[in-house]
Amino acid sequence: MRVLDNLAQFSQVYHSGRKWQRCLEAINNIDAIRPGVAHSIGDSLSYRVETSTTTDALFMGRRRYFEVHYYLQGQQKIEVAPKSALKTVACYRDETDREYLKGIGEIVQVHEGQMIVCDNSEAYRFICDAPVKKVVLLVTIEDGYFLNK
Repeated sequence: MRVLDNLAQFSQVYHSGRKWQRCLEAINNIDAIRPGVAHSIGDSLSYRVETSTTTDALFMGRRRYFEVHYYLQGQQKIEVAPKSALKTVACYRDETDREYLKGIGEIVQVHEGQMIVCDNSEAYRFICDAPVKKVVLLVTIEDGYFLNK
């Protein structure tokens, strides 16, 4: 998992590729959407504004998408670990692009203004001590389009 200090750093690190530019486009559109309503830009990105107050019991991993979180309000702890260091609880399902695992990882804390990019070789669980508001983006691992379409 990569923690970025702000949107400007994200723009600098992920400056090339249409899918990463679409992340910035989505973030610039957040004032126009209601929390919990999913939107998409092209076939490589979906996003929503989420408010969360719950802690995940299990680690979750993906294979077809990178998960990007941009924190608008509050702070949150995230426990992250390589999938290979965890035990599978629920096998990967292609329909949901999720697998659930258990174990122990490294805990990092992020706050308002920061961004995280979750790699698909890792699993993570979000820990909430207080309400948090963030933009959650799912970005395809393909180069801007789905190969099976």
